Amino acid sequence: MEKAARIRELVRILNEASKAYYAEDVEIMSNFEYDRLYDELVSLESETGIVLANSPTVSVGYESVDELPKERHASPMLSLDKTKDREALRDWLGDNEGLLSWKLDGLTIVLTYNEGQLAKAVTRGNGEVGEVVTANARTFENLPSVIPYKGELILRGEAVIGYSDFEKINATVDADGKYKNPRNLCSGSVRQLNSKVTAQRHVQFFAFSLVSADGVNFDNKRSSQMEFLAGQGFSVVEYHPVTAGDILERIDCFAKNIDKNDIPSDGLVLSLNDLEYARSLGRTAKFPRDSIAFKWADEISKTTLRYIEWSPSRTGLINPVAIFDPVELEGTTVSRASVHNVSMVESLELGPGDTITVYKANMIIPQIAENLTRSGRIDIPSVCPACGHKTVIENDNGTKTLVCPNGECSAKMIKSFTLFVSRDAMQIDGLSEATLEKFIGRGMIREYADIYKLDRFRDEICEMEGFGQRSFENLREGIEKSRNTTLPRLIYSLGIPGVGSSNAKVLCRYFDYGFDAIRNADSDTLSAIEGIGSVIAGSIVDYFADSENNRIVDDLLECINIEKPEKTNESADLGGMTFVITGSLAHYSNRSELKEIIENKGGKVAGSVSKNTTCLINNDVTSGSSKNKTARELGVRIISEDEFIKEYLEGR
Repeated sequence: MEKAARIRELVRILNEASKAYYAEDVEIMSNFEYDRLYDELVSLESETGIVLANSPTVSVGYESVDELPKERHASPMLSLDKTKDREALRDWLGDNEGLLSWKLDGLTIVLTYNEGQLAKAVTRGNGEVGEVVTANARTFENLPSVIPYKGELILRGEAVIGYSDFEKINATVDADGKYKNPRNLCSGSVRQLNSKVTAQRHVQFFAFSLVSADGVNFDNKRSSQMEFLAGQGFSVVEYHPVTAGDILERIDCFAKNIDKNDIPSDGLVLSLNDLEYARSLGRTAKFPRDSIAFKWADEISKTTLRYIEWSPSRTGLINPVAIFDPVELEGTTVSRASVHNVSMVESLELGPGDTITVYKANMIIPQIAENLTRSGRIDIPSVCPACGHKTVIENDNGTKTLVCPNGECSAKMIKSFTLFVSRDAMQIDGLSEATLEKFIGRGMIREYADIYKLDRFRDEICEMEGFGQRSFENLREGIEKSRNTTLPRLIYSLGIPGVGSSNAKVLCRYFDYGFDAIRNADSDTLSAIEGIGSVIAGSIVDYFADSENNRIVDDLLECINIEKPEKTNESADLGGMTFVITGSLAHYSNRSELKEIIENKGGKVAGSVSKNTTCLINNDVTSGSSKNKTARELGVRIISEDEFIKEYLEGR
């Protein structure tokens, strides 16, 4: 009875994990843990003879989501039996010739072409029924829309997103919007309701098998099928013919190239090259007998857990990250791994000083494999590390997460801090958004003035991952340099709704660079300023009517020095004039510097030439650029940088 109960428990746990992974793109347990529990289930089923109807050992995947149309596959898409033993892979091949290829880690798709045109694309789904994603498949970057073969062609392949594109896409989204891995990003991208979103994600497709192509002779070889697909314009998965005599050497070659491969993979696939023999083997209830998957035997290292770093994010989630003694894994030093949520912290029973084993999922992403001592001594924070507000634990479909409910939490204001340190604002080099998140998460920064007091945490920062004495000194130098600033930069850095860098300059010129005059101005006065208007005026008044905002600003003013510009010479007044700047400059470091000079003297700088442009500044006055062409057509003067300085800055 105990074994039967354990089987029921394992089926429930594994099915929940599969549902989260395949249908919801959420990871609630590591691949290592899933494989361990799956193997335990297989062993118990074999021992007892009990196999439940909903066991993952007899079912495939998880039911498709409802948003996309569904379609039943003409032939079931079975998963592959697997092994981590290289010798077992060689024994499986025996005296036969095989094809060894990457096992790509993305979303499996079945494509149908008719008359040379892509007619249908269906996801694997649960193996029996998939989701129709034809419109999205047409946006795959390397997928041919027209092929030479005009009969009905059906093939299978993997939709994937490369690591480089994954990192670029993740860099553009909020911390809580970041995808855990390329597979999750690809799955979500391919299953979008709007194909325009899919097109922006740089999805690629790699064919790995031919289902049917009437009338084509393949000489009874799978390799001939792959060559045929390549000849039709498809990118095919990298594969190599192997025999029992050289398969181990070829596996080593694949292993050495993992870190050079931009396309995610989670192992290898070995298939029989002889098509007739492969068909004669048939299938089991779940696996085809003509192919087998090889999963890398994870390189596991034992280490000591030091603590859990709780990292607050801008949507309120507080994410646990395990910090442990550094270990070497797959050729790199690893000292931290995401634990994802409170449920995983509790299931692993983590505690400081615990002996844990860690590995890299797919030889890339650090994960905790097991906790060998399971002290369970991790205290879930009762207050947010960033703002000190009381935290709450939320339970979403059985997954517990730690949340800060404070709407004014500094971690939720990461965008405002990012704006504050940006180039057109306080221009603090060395404070990237990722670095700000770390400092805010540790409670080092709660308001703007705290940035100028980071010396208090010098030792702690120097010990942080990615930092050291030199990094801290570079950061400190950038902060000190920003202490001397201008009022327009300060006003813009505050992030007042509607007040951009240009509007900030207009405000400062109008009030003769007096901060208190701006802070105390009423709505009518502000609305009357050209370029401000009633909406922006209301934002400015509302901002400075808030006592907390004023306190934060006053604290900041004690840390900085506002340089007031020299009085504008009447002969250099550019009020009412509009300039366009293009090309390289000789007297100014960049266009922004010249733009700031023009705006400080009352002029405007536009991005394109129009009939209202006073003149176009271009050192190559005779070039055939589009701006020069437009200027000539509209009768706008084109002058060099030297002519601009002489005529508009010195001679007027």
